[in-house]
Amino acid sequence: MNREAVVEKIKTTAIWDVVVIGGGASGLGIAAEAASRGYATLLVEQSDFAKSTSSKSTKLVHGGVRYLAQGNISLVREASVERGLLGKNAPHLVKNQIFIIPVYTWWSRLKYTVGLKLYDWISGRLSLGSSLFISRNEVLQKLPGIISENLFGGILYHDGQFDDARLAINLAQTIFDNGGYATNYMKVVDLIKEEGKACGIKVLNTESNEQYSIISKVVINATGVFVDYILQMDKPGTKKNIAVSQGIHLVLDKKFFPGEDALMIPETSDGRVLFIVPWHNKLLMGTTDTPVNNISLEPIALETEIQFILETASVYLTERPKRKDVLSVFAGLRPLAAPDEGGSDTKEISRSHKILVSASGLFSILGGKWTTYRKMGEDMIDRVEKELRWNHIPSVTASLHIHGYATEPNQMNPLYYYGSDEAFIKKLIEEKGNRWISEKLQIYEAQVIWAIREEMARTAEDILSRRTRALFLDAKESITVAPLVATVMAQEMNKDEDWINEQIEIFNSVASNYVLEN
Repeated sequence: MNREAVVEKIKTTAIWDVVVIGGGASGLGIAAEAASRGYATLLVEQSDFAKSTSSKSTKLVHGGVRYLAQGNISLVREASVERGLLGKNAPHLVKNQIFIIPVYTWWSRLKYTVGLKLYDWISGRLSLGSSLFISRNEVLQKLPGIISENLFGGILYHDGQFDDARLAINLAQTIFDNGGYATNYMKVVDLIKEEGKACGIKVLNTESNEQYSIISKVVINATGVFVDYILQMDKPGTKKNIAVSQGIHLVLDKKFFPGEDALMIPETSDGRVLFIVPWHNKLLMGTTDTPVNNISLEPIALETEIQFILETASVYLTERPKRKDVLSVFAGLRPLAAPDEGGSDTKEISRSHKILVSASGLFSILGGKWTTYRKMGEDMIDRVEKELRWNHIPSVTASLHIHGYATEPNQMNPLYYYGSDEAFIKKLIEEKGNRWISEKLQIYEAQVIWAIREEMARTAEDILSRRTRALFLDAKESITVAPLVATVMAQEMNKDEDWINEQIEIFNSVASNYVLEN
């Protein structure tokens, strides 16, 4: 993943088979699908891979228990299958996580037992384990820190957990592993058309301020919440196709909930479910569902959302978390495919994906979620082949190992998420004298260097947000170590003191929104 080499490839390639706009879950899945079928593939991302929505999820690979209540059986089935496939293809990033729903009445026991048995059945042979009712004492053992008053028992079930930004980086590497190319900081400024048909894109290299024209047999718009922006570029006045919803998460110390199993609260005051899940030796709590009109790469959590999560968690936890206990707060936007009839509450809009083919031949993907990213890629390339009458090349991604594939990772090891690359990281750590960036978060200087050399990290924020998860795990600690990260980067990338100061300033500006003031 050498960015300079990709830029040179862009300059010298006459025509690509497939160009994908967008480096989030859907774009990466589509580009990996295209590259693995042998198509000459290029992905461009305006910022960093997974900068927006795709690094700010609840970190769950799940069928979606809530979708059962909505009666969306087909989505649950699709997501359950994809969850199982991702677990097989990226075992270094996906784990089988036990969830427990506390129940306080006989009726709740019956309702959730039946619902989760249906969930098991829908998952079929790719189920991660059977659900079952457990006693009050077992719940208290598995969920230390939960309020015991009136507790009847609990329903235990299995779902998947992962690291979203790390999967995004590994998918970008997988594109390269299969002969494709991807680059960040390459913004689309216009579509190229010939006789009204989309045949390429004009891009701005935001690092060098150069523009390039990229010609391609097909252009795919996979820009998530920015899909309508590209559709307007294609045809001004096009109706809105995306309904945007914001979800936030709070990160706490594990002392509030020290077990390894997760809590699922099935009915909150806003009609959603709330998860309290162990993640990277911290606790992740979320999420919300707030319709928004303003779309940005760095959305900001609303005070009402923060209070909602704290108050809901306090109903279930013996030690009630307060604002001062929040280590990081982050907000992400969901790119929901707007319903044809309009006016639906965002939490009721299906998470299913849709493919739109414009009159110009521009392909766009709407909606979807991380769990089904692979199926979104397969469906899109199948559709491209059909529409353009290309010979069908069967998909191989259902069994394609994602870069870093390694079985049975030791999740107590802070480097586990590198998978098969871990040995190279360890060697580099030794070469650099085992120097820490943050001993508190178990981040080595060598990881910064690795991220630059092998993972196309270009900024301090790339390192602290997505190559490591420092900003998401402890925002104040990430601000503390940002100058050291920028200094190490400058040495590796041959940058000057002005660049270091600029990186620190930019990072602090972003990170300030992750710190919850008392």
